[in-house]
Amino acid sequence: MSDPDRRFMALALALGRRGRGQCWPNPAVGCVIVKNGRILGRATTAPGGRPHAEPQALAQAGKAARGATAYVSLEPCAHFGQTPPCSQALIEAGIARVVAPLEDNDPRVSGQGFAQLRDAGIEVVTGVLADEAARDLAGFFLKTEEGRPFVTLKLATSFDGRIATATGDSQWITGPAARRMVHAMRFDHDAVMVGGGTARIDDPSLTVRDLGVRRQPVRIVASRRLDLPLLSELARTAREVPLWLAHGPDADRALVEAWEGIGARLVCCGLVHGQLDLRSVLKELGALGLTRVLCEGGGAIAASLLANDLVDELVGFTAGVTIGAEGLPGIGALGLARLAEAPRFRLIETRAIGPDVLHRWARKER
Repeated sequence: MSDPDRRFMALALALGRRGRGQCWPNPAVGCVIVKNGRILGRATTAPGGRPHAEPQALAQAGKAARGATAYVSLEPCAHFGQTPPCSQALIEAGIARVVAPLEDNDPRVSGQGFAQLRDAGIEVVTGVLADEAARDLAGFFLKTEEGRPFVTLKLATSFDGRIATATGDSQWITGPAARRMVHAMRFDHDAVMVGGGTARIDDPSLTVRDLGVRRQPVRIVASRRLDLPLLSELARTAREVPLWLAHGPDADRALVEAWEGIGARLVCCGLVHGQLDLRSVLKELGALGLTRVLCEGGGAIAASLLANDLVDELVGFTAGVTIGAEGLPGIGALGLARLAEAPRFRLIETRAIGPDVLHRWARKER
């Protein structure tokens, strides 16, 4: 592959990343239109998933797009949905060459977009920065293949792995820089999820603050019995910011109706061993279109996700403070008898965030 192809594809990928958390259930795609080394148009999938990146970039390029190269971070769609196919838009604009890293795994596309372009006489180049694109689009691919979103588990802990003292005091273990980065992480995901215990104890808002965003992530609470305070911050803002409550089939009907009455969306999920089946929860969330979910705890839901091999990325913020064994652990009991049974992840990043340390880990290949 040529250096210009790598450079412009890197730009298309960066544009796509800007749309993460904003355009579900569609993938966050970037597109750059280039002719004679000059960028004529560039775009990312719009909030809500449409319009797609390609027609927006083509509109910027106008008639100059004829004979140009389109760099697209995923195979252009080839089917009629709520918008016409992007492959057809590229053909009609007179694009001469399309460069893309990956084939779309959606069966409605899956090679058909590339085939339509080639049938129209357009040169198609694939595989450029494919590994990077696969990481960026992992949530969309997971939703299509396994029916569940990509899950990031975030933990902010003391040096000895505690999230609060024995009395529940936890504000603040990490510093302002780490907390601000958590807000950026929320914006980068379609939804933020916590367990019922965290919702009851912390009374969180789970919103993105101080970053000037307009579109907030969906807020999800996993609570089998829906025994959540109806006078909480989440309840107060249920009509302003999406609030989804994942509950069991045995939740009190009066509570279901009460939460629906204040604007929450109720998601009934299956049980396993008397607890919410998080695999069922994630399948339901995938069916509703979510591609990326950030789980912020607490310990019980974190342990359940790990025990069921449902965590795709771990992000830890570790502070230089020690709380001791009487403090609240960041992860609940996993019931492990042997170290060989413990979930293991691969370190991909570590750096200082203010006075704290960020460490990011990816799941090992299955």
